[in-house]
Amino acid sequence: MLEKLAKTQVPIHELLAKRWSPRAFDPNQTVSREQITALLEAARWAPSCRGEEPWRFLVFDKHTNLAAWEKAFSCLDESNQKWVKNAPLLILATAVGTFNHNGQPNRWAPYDCGAASENICLQATHLGLITHQMGGFKLAKTHELLGLPVEATALAMIAIGYQASPDILEGDYKTRELAERQRKPLAENFFEGQWGVAFSG
Repeated sequence: MLEKLAKTQVPIHELLAKRWSPRAFDPNQTVSREQITALLEAARWAPSCRGEEPWRFLVFDKHTNLAAWEKAFSCLDESNQKWVKNAPLLILATAVGTFNHNGQPNRWAPYDCGAASENICLQATHLGLITHQMGGFKLAKTHELLGLPVEATALAMIAIGYQASPDILEGDYKTRELAERQRKPLAENFFEGQWGVAFSG
């Protein structure tokens, strides 16, 4: 298994350091129902504004419902389809944009859904699975084909499965799979006291 541990200024939890976004999925290994349930439980226990739980996740398991998986797959951009074709599991992350208690807009819904999605990715890493979150899908087609109500917004498609050799990928995808992980220095994006004042550890 190709590991690309994050190179951090100070040590962070191994689960966080190990999580990355591979594209080389093993087409021959399935994700069990128990594993899927664990992923969803991880999302269920994410924090949310007022305990609203505004996320809605749609699960597409290639090995139990190929037709549904193919519908979700057809919503992806062609550039993503080239490698997602090997992923046994797709999960669509959506957020409901109004509060249950008063029907008013919930501007924190996408933020909360992102937290739940990251819980899925971390739980997957713990289970020895890989994940890759994508924004590259056709929004209107996704809403229509997958039956999303108007109050729900599709935010990301998550491909999940077991890692394969990078050799399964072609061209630029293989190059990117093997490339070193990069992040900007802390001082560029993290401020202290006011905007633009770099945090110094």
